[in-house]
Amino acid sequence: MANLRITEIFYSLQGEAKTVGLPTAFVRLTGCPLRCRYCDTAYAFSAGEIQSLRSILDKVATYSPRFVTVTGGEPLAQAACLQLLSALCDDGYTVSLETSGAIDVTGVDPRVSIVLDLKTPASGEVDKNLWNNLSLLKFKDQIKFVICDRQDFDWAVSRIEEYALADQVGELLFSASHGQLAPVQLADWILSENLPVRLQIQMHKHLWGDKQGV
Repeated sequence: MANLRITEIFYSLQGEAKTVGLPTAFVRLTGCPLRCRYCDTAYAFSAGEIQSLRSILDKVATYSPRFVTVTGGEPLAQAACLQLLSALCDDGYTVSLETSGAIDVTGVDPRVSIVLDLKTPASGEVDKNLWNNLSLLKFKDQIKFVICDRQDFDWAVSRIEEYALADQVGELLFSASHGQLAPVQLADWILSENLPVRLQIQMHKHLWGDKQGV
């Protein structure tokens, strides 16, 4: 069986995306090739613990979850992540993958809902976007934009129009970068442009603060 480097496995409420508020088991893989300026999981860049696929599945099962999210770091930076995703689907969970979009998603099990974080200019990593990934997404998938300022907002709107993203994926998610942009300002911009997007606020941070394992 495959081995993966794991930062943490925990059970919490989903704080983002279309399953927000639902009890979810999280598997956070270690490692990321990106260094976004607003990253809130830098603790997952290194260290972690090597675990077998079997031990990961056993730990997830202890929570008896309906939903499982595989996240990072950048989970696809570990090739065995693809095996993990398929194994979780085989075990009957509703599985989502949080990915930066900087790595090809071709091999992701079609049963998995992909949440692709398209990097905006203020992230400092916009050049890492793998644009071919957009054509691989389906209506069950989601695209997330972390918005830091008005330039980011206008850039995101342009990408939605350029790639007709509202017709391709099930959810377009706009998040205000924590501590950089007030969510109410982003809400006003969304309303003024009448955008087909969902404003999301990181619910877990409002409940438990900006800390690990929640």
